[in-house]
Amino acid sequence: MENKKTKLTISGKSKKPIRNFDPTKSQVSKTISISNTTNKFVKRGTSSRPNKPIFTTKKQGIPNDFERRKLAEQRATKRLKDEGNSKDKKLKLGTKKREVKLTVSRALSDEIEARERSLASVKRAREKENKNLNKENRKEDLKPIKRDINIPEAITVRELANRMAEQSSNVIKYLFGMGVTVTINQTLAADTAEFLVKEFGHNPIREEKAEEIIQKIKASRTENLKNRPPIVTVMGHVDHGKTSLLDVLRSANVVSGEFGGITQHIGAYQIQSQENKLTFIDTPGHAAFTEMRARGSKLTDVVVLVVAADDGVKPQTIESIKHAKAANVPIVVAINKCDLPEADPQRIKNQLLEHELIAEDLSGDTLMVEISTKTKKNLDKLVESIILQAEILDLKTDYESRATGIVLESKIDSGRGPVVSIVITSGTLKKGDFFVSGLKWGKIRAIINDKSQNIDEAFPSTPVEVLGINGASKAGDDFIVFESEKEVKTLSETRAQEKKEYKNPLTFATQESAFSNSSSQELNMIIKSDVHGSSEAIKNAISQIKHDEVKAKIILADIGMVTETDVTLAKASNAVLIAFNVKPSKEAKKLAESENIKISSYNIIYEVLDFIKQRMSGLLTPDVQEKITGTAQILEIFKVSGAGKVAGSKILEGEITSTSDVRIIRDGAIIYTGKVGTIFREKNQVKNVADGQECGITVKDYMDFQKNDTIEAFSVTSTERSI
Repeated sequence: MENKKTKLTISGKSKKPIRNFDPTKSQVSKTISISNTTNKFVKRGTSSRPNKPIFTTKKQGIPNDFERRKLAEQRATKRLKDEGNSKDKKLKLGTKKREVKLTVSRALSDEIEARERSLASVKRAREKENKNLNKENRKEDLKPIKRDINIPEAITVRELANRMAEQSSNVIKYLFGMGVTVTINQTLAADTAEFLVKEFGHNPIREEKAEEIIQKIKASRTENLKNRPPIVTVMGHVDHGKTSLLDVLRSANVVSGEFGGITQHIGAYQIQSQENKLTFIDTPGHAAFTEMRARGSKLTDVVVLVVAADDGVKPQTIESIKHAKAANVPIVVAINKCDLPEADPQRIKNQLLEHELIAEDLSGDTLMVEISTKTKKNLDKLVESIILQAEILDLKTDYESRATGIVLESKIDSGRGPVVSIVITSGTLKKGDFFVSGLKWGKIRAIINDKSQNIDEAFPSTPVEVLGINGASKAGDDFIVFESEKEVKTLSETRAQEKKEYKNPLTFATQESAFSNSSSQELNMIIKSDVHGSSEAIKNAISQIKHDEVKAKIILADIGMVTETDVTLAKASNAVLIAFNVKPSKEAKKLAESENIKISSYNIIYEVLDFIKQRMSGLLTPDVQEKITGTAQILEIFKVSGAGKVAGSKILEGEITSTSDVRIIRDGAIIYTGKVGTIFREKNQVKNVADGQECGITVKDYMDFQKNDTIEAFSVTSTERSI
C-alpha cells in the first residue's frame, strides 16, 4: 500500500483546546489539504482510512440543530437499509457502535456534521410515530355514543352526569356558561335535565310518574268481576253511640278498651249477616279527628250517620255530613238512644232537613232507622237498609288481579315491628306478595284479620293487618302489590324523590333549626304516639291553638315508644316531651330522670290539648297594672349623719310608705326609679306619711336631690294570662 502524507493546518484567533472546540462559536478559517494518489474509499468501521481522495474545502458555516438532526436521521436510515441487504449484517451490527468521543476529524468531517443517532433511537422514533398515527386514526374512527337517558321529575347534577357518562364538572361548567350557578348536589327539574341531555348529544326519555304507573295497574283489570261486600263507615258526634253500635253487631265490647270511652283510632271489622258480609269502619267523633273521618269517607261505599235522639245534631254530625257529600256516598241515618224518655226522633229528622237529608216518611230518599244499641231495637232493620243501598250500587271488583287497598292506620309494635292496617279494595292479597305503601315497601310476612287470626290470603273489602313493611306508612296511603322486589324498590324511590320539596327542602322544624331558632315565644314540642292517625289528630288540634304572642312549634311528631334520642332532642331544643298512648323505654326513662326531663304521658287527647294550652299560657307575659299611691314635693335638703342626704318633703297626695317604689321627677322627666330607704318625722323613723304631712325621705342608692323635685310613689300588680 502506498504511503500517504496528510497535512492539517488550522489557523485562527481561537486558542482554546481542541477538545473544547465549538465550530459554531469560534471564528475560524479552515484549510484542509489531503494528498492521495487514489480515489478508493474504505468501508466504515475499518481501522485506517487509505485511498482518500485529494480535495480542498473551506467551510462557510454550520447548519442549525434542526438541520443537523434531520441530516443525521436521513443518513442513519440509509445505512439501516444498506445493512439489511448485506450478508454480514450481524458482523456490522456488532462492530457498529456509537462513537461518543468528539475528535477533530469527526468535528471537521463533511461525512458527519453532528452526533449521529443510533439504530435503536431511530427504531423508537419510528414506533412512536406509528403509535401517534394509529391513535389519531382511532380518534377519527371514534364516534360519540348516543345514549338513552331516563329522566325523572327531579335529578341531581351528579346523578345526571353519571347517567350520561360525563364528568360532573363538564355539566356544571355548561350551566355556568348559561348563567346558572349550581353545585354537584343541586337538584334539577325534569325540563332542565332534558335540555342538558340534548345538549350533550343524548336522547332524553321522561320517566313515568309513580301515580301514572299506579293508575295503569289499577286500570289493568280483567273482565272477570264479582260482587264484593260493601264497606260501611260509621260516623257521627262523640258519645252518640257509634262504637256501641258496632259492639252489638259484632258481639264484642270495644268501648271498654277505649281510653275515656271515646274512639281515638280507626277500627275496621267485618260481620256476617245471613248470606251477606259487611265491612264496618269506626271513626272517632272528637273534633281533633277530622282527618280520620275524611279518610273513612273516601274509602267507604255507604255512610251510617249515628245521631243521638236525646242530643240532636252537633258540630261533628254536620262535619260528617259534609265529608259524605264530598265523597258522593249515600247516607243511612241511625237515630240512636230511642229507648230514653227524652228521645225525640222527629226533632232529629227536622234538624237534618236543614242539611238536605230528607227522610223517606217526609217524601225524601234518605233511609233513617230509629234504633237502640242498649235494647237492640231495629238493628236488623238497619242492616237491611245498608244491604239495600249496596245492592243499588252494584259493587263488583276483580278478585284475580293484583291486590290494592287503602291504609287505615299504621303503628310500630315493639314485638312485631311496623304494622299497617288496610282495607283491600280489589284483588286478592297473598302471603309473600311484594307491595308499596306510600313511600314504604315490603314483603308480606303475615296477614292478620279482625279476629286476630293469621290467614294466608285476603279478599276484597276485607280489613287486615299486614306485617313486613320496612317502616310505618302514612294513614290514607294506597297499598299496591307488585310482581317483584325490584319494582317495589324502584317505585318507592321514585315516590320519595317526587315527594321532596326542592326549592324549599326544609318545610318543618329539624333538629338543627330547633337548636338555632328556639325562641321564648315558642313552645317546642316532641310528640310520640301509638299510631299515625293519633299523631295527625294531635298536630291538627295544635294547629288550631293560635295566639299573637306565643305559638306551638312541633319539633318532632312520630310514632313508637319514647327513646333516648327523643330525650336528648328534648333537652337540646328545650322542648316538652309528650307521650300519647305509648311508654318510654327503660333507657329513655333513666336518661330523662338524670337530665331532669319530664315525659308527660296521656291517653286522652283532651288532656294533651289542655296541657299544651297550659304550657303556652306560661310563656305569655303577665298583664301589668301600675297605680300611683302618693306624691311629695321636696322643699329642703338636709344632711343626716348615718343617713346621708335627706329630702325634706311635703306629701301632696295619698301616702308614702317605707316599702314604696318611688320615682324622682324633675321638670316633668323621670330621672331615677328606686325604693324608699327611710322616712323621718320629727327625727323619728316612721313606716308611712299621709297627705298634708311633712317628712324626710331617703331613697336607696340616690342622693342627688334638688329643690322642687317630685317624689312619686307607685305600686305594680301583675295578672297571669291564659290561652
